[in-house]
Amino acid sequence: MLLYIHVPFCRVKCGYCAFFSLPLAKGSAGASQLSGYLSSLLGELRFWRTRLGKVQVESIFFGGGTPSLLPAKAVAGLLEQVREAFMLPAQAEISVEANPDSALADGWLFDVRTAGVNRLSLGVQSFDDNTLTLLGRVHSSRMAEAAFATARAAGFTNISLDLMWGLPGPGGRAQSQRHWLQQLKRAVELQPEHIAAYGFTQETGSPLAKACAAGELGLPSEQAQASMYLAGADYLESQGYMQYEISNFARMGFNCRHNIGYWEGKDYLGLGPAATSTLGNRRWTNAENLIAWRGAVRSGQLGTEGEELDTSARMKELLMLRLRMTKGLPLKEWQAVSGYSFLKRYASLVAVLQQKGLAATRGGFFRLTRPGMLVSDAILAHFFQILDGGL
Repeated sequence: MLLYIHVPFCRVKCGYCAFFSLPLAKGSAGASQLSGYLSSLLGELRFWRTRLGKVQVESIFFGGGTPSLLPAKAVAGLLEQVREAFMLPAQAEISVEANPDSALADGWLFDVRTAGVNRLSLGVQSFDDNTLTLLGRVHSSRMAEAAFATARAAGFTNISLDLMWGLPGPGGRAQSQRHWLQQLKRAVELQPEHIAAYGFTQETGSPLAKACAAGELGLPSEQAQASMYLAGADYLESQGYMQYEISNFARMGFNCRHNIGYWEGKDYLGLGPAATSTLGNRRWTNAENLIAWRGAVRSGQLGTEGEELDTSARMKELLMLRLRMTKGLPLKEWQAVSGYSFLKRYASLVAVLQQKGLAATRGGFFRLTRPGMLVSDAILAHFFQILDGGL
């Protein structure tokens, strides 16, 4: 089982963000917020220990929000409680997301590394200070580089950098391919083990999405975005970062095991407000509200509302998640879930995709090529249409 812990607090909500997060107050009010959250989080952990027994946890991921706003002592205490509640192997991957500004708090990186965190995901997004301001980030490029250096000094040997491409800009000055490659070069110069390169998306209701809709900001053309993606991926692979998923690149042996677990359909338990869990064929999401979530923990009403994943849902998810990965869809696993041959049932669509260079079949896997990944949503829609029609 994978364990995800959602930390909902941020200093400032970024302009592109659609994840559930809340501003963390300053001083004693902020300390009170954190105290209440941690108390409920431990209560939720105890609830699932009673329900599930001492199951094995393969990986832990602190996401957010901004997990680096948690005091290092709180991270250490949570990991200690997880070890008591579940079986946590010594080799388990334990990741924490961090923003450069809060990661640089006195001793924080050293203390969480000592507590057992062995993978750091640093939210850089860009090394251009003007771009960071546009995105609503509160750190500078210099802070990002300082946070990386401090993480190395603290003993982190598995660091990922998050970057964004296809960014909007004012007055027709959207991000160019040259600018994107410059950001990647700055990242590679630091020599992280992993780079996550996400395309900008207009998340409903976010300030940047509203600005784009109002014409205040412009986006790169679809052709420019496609070129940016392909050129960036080629550059990263030329520097030793192999693509293993649509947006993720890593040096040999440093693929994110936790995220691979999601894409391979492993069971996962999510703790905290707005966290989603999937155990067996059942899925549920905690209340996207801090007060409502804390109330559910107090009353023991956790996981009561959700959905049972039927065969059709499992097939769609298998297709959607596995085609995110460069390895692709395992055809034997598809046959086991669906009861039929993928290549025979979808022969016509598969043939068209392969003729256009968007997909390939090799070694028992059907996979999307890099150009295919660019239009993966459209490709999946075609497969789903056939699946829903029972054709």
